[in-house]
Amino acid sequence: MKIVIVGGVAGGMSAATRLRRLMEDAEIIVLEKGPFVSFANCGLPYYVSGEIAEREALLVQTPASLKARFALDVRPFHEVIAISPEKKSVTIKNEQGIFEESYDKLILSPGAKPLIPEMTGLTEAENVYSLRNVPDLDQIMQALENKPAKATVIGAGFIGLEMAENLKSRGLEVTVIEKAPHVLPPLDEEMAAFVQNELIKKGIRVITGESAQSFSEQGKCIKLTNGEEVRSDLTLLSVGVRPENTLAKQAGLATGLGGGIVVDEQYQTSEPDIFAVGDAIIVKQQVSGEDALIALASPANRQGRQVADVIAGLKRTNRGSIGTAIVRVFDLAAAATGLSERAVKQLGLTYQVVHIAGKNHAGYYPGASELTLKLIFDPERGTIFGAQGVGAAGVDKRIDILATAIKGGLTIFDLPELEFTYAPPFGSAKDPVNMLGYAAINLAEGISESIQWYQLKEEQRKGSQLLDVRNPGELAQGRFPDAINLPLNQLRERLAELDPNQEYLVSCHSGLRSYVAERILKQNGFRVKNLDGAFALYKTVRPEELIYD
Repeated sequence: MKIVIVGGVAGGMSAATRLRRLMEDAEIIVLEKGPFVSFANCGLPYYVSGEIAEREALLVQTPASLKARFALDVRPFHEVIAISPEKKSVTIKNEQGIFEESYDKLILSPGAKPLIPEMTGLTEAENVYSLRNVPDLDQIMQALENKPAKATVIGAGFIGLEMAENLKSRGLEVTVIEKAPHVLPPLDEEMAAFVQNELIKKGIRVITGESAQSFSEQGKCIKLTNGEEVRSDLTLLSVGVRPENTLAKQAGLATGLGGGIVVDEQYQTSEPDIFAVGDAIIVKQQVSGEDALIALASPANRQGRQVADVIAGLKRTNRGSIGTAIVRVFDLAAAATGLSERAVKQLGLTYQVVHIAGKNHAGYYPGASELTLKLIFDPERGTIFGAQGVGAAGVDKRIDILATAIKGGLTIFDLPELEFTYAPPFGSAKDPVNMLGYAAINLAEGISESIQWYQLKEEQRKGSQLLDVRNPGELAQGRFPDAINLPLNQLRERLAELDPNQEYLVSCHSGLRSYVAERILKQNGFRVKNLDGAFALYKTVRPEELIYD
């Protein structure tokens, strides 16, 4: 059997090497229009700052190494310019000319291409770049040799923020411009606020709710939608990607959402002997069941292996993806899996949210740091819709656990049952994931009632009284307007000071003491709701609404 693969990197090379392990006699040809078929594209930003010191470290495999170990015919600088499904051949362009190559099975792994918006002056700009591959990186590194002082990153997604950090670490003055109301749009606003605060703390200027409208002076001047002008010596466009579907559309293959290639559960396109994997295909968002475009390395690698299994005659099914991702932003990590609260709300699903604050390991062991986790779930069935986490350490571990729970069909009622390795340097006897489960179950079973940070003002307008149960000394950190203070440890003795006809909203620093207060008050006949995430979360997302003495 002759198998031709268009595109390398994650999906294409995973398919090629798995095919060889299963089909020693197959002829396997990998065609890549660029110079590199196997490189660490997720590592590219870290070469900018020198954190990854050697360029060669980004080049995972070469055609020679792949030939030696896997007997693959890997051809860089071979661009496929057409597919003929009827003839079962591809037309290839290289330095020698144009020729055809036949196939029995064809795998498309063209990836995604940067989204380049149409803007006045962009064509004339001489200092605007995108970053998807090693040649892109080489251009940026060459531009940095001219010692630019000011850099602008347009788009505050994962890659944009990684580049902002690494450009700042290299010594540039960095501005980040994001059209959405907050950075990291895949996260919900309050969780992204932690990241935005970290960017500002590290000296990066952050502009949200605005977008670049035009360029002038060969790209040195960026005009925003609000009329402001930003000076920039080097600009990175990172406003998203879209499927590279040129070949697929030319060949008459079915496309759908966002131009993505339509495939079935075995990665077969609308043409029987043509398959597709990676960033260019439409997948099922496993939680919602809806079509999605998920451009991530882990799913692409899995898909490449699975399509090889299918071609080799093994039974494999593409179950979909849940979009698990993480980013480091200076001293913080931010991660998400599944659906955001915003997405769940748009789908019209019944849901509840809980936030918990914890430590990456036992608090009494030196070096413990704060982390905040958010869980979005169905209170009736316990289904976990999604989770997000932010913190200096331990976020990856918790989101990986929650991603596994979602993939495995576990519910909130299973989270307290999960058993983790525990010793003080590594975790807590009651891990933050266990605590998420306990808190979610309390909500699902009606033991606790909560409101979210964005509901506080409306609840107060309706007549609810905010009760802050922090100690008086803590109020110096900031306090809520119109709140009354009654420390938790005095609550039982001072119940007579509260109005039994009044509904109360209870807050503390992180939500733990306010839950205890809620239980005390409810069992004494009061109507009470807990402010989820409490003061710490509210101060992160709406610091300007608090009072500081």
